[in-house]
Amino acid sequence: MSTWSLRRRPGRTLGLLLLVLLSFLVLRRLDWSTLIPPWLRHRRLGLQAKGQNFMLEDTTFWIFGGSIHYFRVPREYWRDRLLKMKACGLNTLTTYVPWNLHEPERGKFDFSGNLDLEAFVLLAAEIGLWVILRPGPYICAEIDLGGLPSWLLQDPGMKLRTTYQGFTEAVDLYFDHLMSQVVPLQYKHGGPIIAVQVENEYGSYNRDPAYMPYIKKALEDRGIIELLLTSDNKDGLQKGMVHGVGATVNLQSQQELQLLTTSLLSVPGNQPKMVMEYWTGWFDSWGSPHNILDSSEVLEAVSAIANAGSSINLYMFHGGTNFGFINGATHFNEYKSDVTSYDYDAVLTEAGDYTAKYGKLRDFFGSLSGAPLPPPPDLLPKMAYEPMAPSFYLSLWDALKYMGKPIKSEKPINMENLPVNDGNGQAFGYTVYETTIGSSGVLRGCARDRGQVFVNTVSIGFLDYKTTEIVIPLIQGYTVLRILVENRGRVNYGSNIDDQRKGLIGNLYLNNSPLKNFRIYSLDMKKSFFQRFGTDKWITVPEAPTFPAFFLGVLSVVPSPSDTFLKLEGWEKGVVFINGQSLGRYWNIGPQETLYLPGAWLNSGANQVIVFEEAMAGPVVQSADTPHLGRNQYIH
Repeated sequence: MSTWSLRRRPGRTLGLLLLVLLSFLVLRRLDWSTLIPPWLRHRRLGLQAKGQNFMLEDTTFWIFGGSIHYFRVPREYWRDRLLKMKACGLNTLTTYVPWNLHEPERGKFDFSGNLDLEAFVLLAAEIGLWVILRPGPYICAEIDLGGLPSWLLQDPGMKLRTTYQGFTEAVDLYFDHLMSQVVPLQYKHGGPIIAVQVENEYGSYNRDPAYMPYIKKALEDRGIIELLLTSDNKDGLQKGMVHGVGATVNLQSQQELQLLTTSLLSVPGNQPKMVMEYWTGWFDSWGSPHNILDSSEVLEAVSAIANAGSSINLYMFHGGTNFGFINGATHFNEYKSDVTSYDYDAVLTEAGDYTAKYGKLRDFFGSLSGAPLPPPPDLLPKMAYEPMAPSFYLSLWDALKYMGKPIKSEKPINMENLPVNDGNGQAFGYTVYETTIGSSGVLRGCARDRGQVFVNTVSIGFLDYKTTEIVIPLIQGYTVLRILVENRGRVNYGSNIDDQRKGLIGNLYLNNSPLKNFRIYSLDMKKSFFQRFGTDKWITVPEAPTFPAFFLGVLSVVPSPSDTFLKLEGWEKGVVFINGQSLGRYWNIGPQETLYLPGAWLNSGANQVIVFEEAMAGPVVQSADTPHLGRNQYIH
């Protein structure tokens, strides 16, 4: 095919030039404003920082916001929670965007179902809420690795939250995909997004001075045109600021409020004050009490923040649930993983019910609104169902036979580097490591986060952060050594996020000699995991089950599905699945005693229940119409 050439067709070239000139003369005479849809004509300026005020177009605007994470709330309940937010007198929704859930495998994106960010943002707009989006890439949020995908840790030299090439290349690809969805939802394009946050609390990390300018540019280069903000706690505020980006602060007490004023006054030029996260409660860790914050103290602090002339966002307005294995962890003096409930002692409970905080804050924000607030929606019904006794059972060791061929390796491989999930490794769940030993002695290794050690099928103890050695008792001949390792949640905040690889890390030693020839099974327990266990694989529950094991039963729901709370009294530690949905982990060390089961995930009639139990099973799984989150501890 010949190439079109200007030299070969001078007549056509002259015609094109005349057409361009004529078009220019005509278009100059047009009133361009008539080409803009009427509903967009008034959306020219968006949210701006003018002196000490936020302005939405030409009007002073106070941000009264609340945080709800769409990925922690069943999609069927989004509308209910957002209507309750609107009825509380708030005008703005804030939400994080979890990279690890949206790109579970490199280059494979999921924005479906409960991860449909666009639908969530548009629903907020329909209800009459503006949106501040917090897309990270790091979000903290008490979620595994602060929302960063675990496959990033396949790179042994990875430096998260820096301009390290391996990190920025992954961020660029993710932002290419994410921002193509976000850009049309911006205010100036007719959507509800009035501001976008640049990363999250970077001042507390502060590893690379080039990183925050890179994230700012990455957003702007992909079409983000609304107001940009940073968010830091009092210790990181000064170090987290970026030129051309508004600074906000995160705090809880009235004493910290003075720091907000003094810190922001030290910023060059006037800017509006905003508390991006006023913490309405706090998260819980396994083995610790349930944290609560008195409603009167919350009201006093919110009033003081507003009276100081500051905008405010309630973190959390509604916390929701760490369904599945998505919870994060902290590791300062010791490793502590977060519980399944993200109730947070927030303004709405984990199940979306009203609290004393809601009533007091509604009265307060209502007094500022200048117009009657919409009535609060009715509460969703709760139900206690008949106890469920498991009928069938499958020991883990029998289940391994249906897992396909194990991964064979001379040395242990950490979860992130296992050759599974199209080369993306294992993000969540458990991993079994098997090898053969011929003698007793001292076993030594690094298990992250908790490794239950078995000789054949007999449990002999645990390897974890505090215990790195265990004695193998006398054995006869060659024996199978098995270690069931659980990822209890990657650290989501702090300086050690680069060191969050899970499974067996490095060699496993017996009497100081490295063990070899491992068979490794990935137990990620995703929906597809249980499909390999056909009905013919299960047996009736024996009198003395071998643990760990899977238990199968049926929860009967009559007459219609309602929210409930499962209580596993007599069970020790494991995970519960209902109709293929993971409700999350339970553990008898507390504080959490019940698991939230949304009625939206239940069917009228029979519902499949699978419990993976590590050590001890109770006779039944009970349900209640109220939650039990443990012994209360007031936050001071």
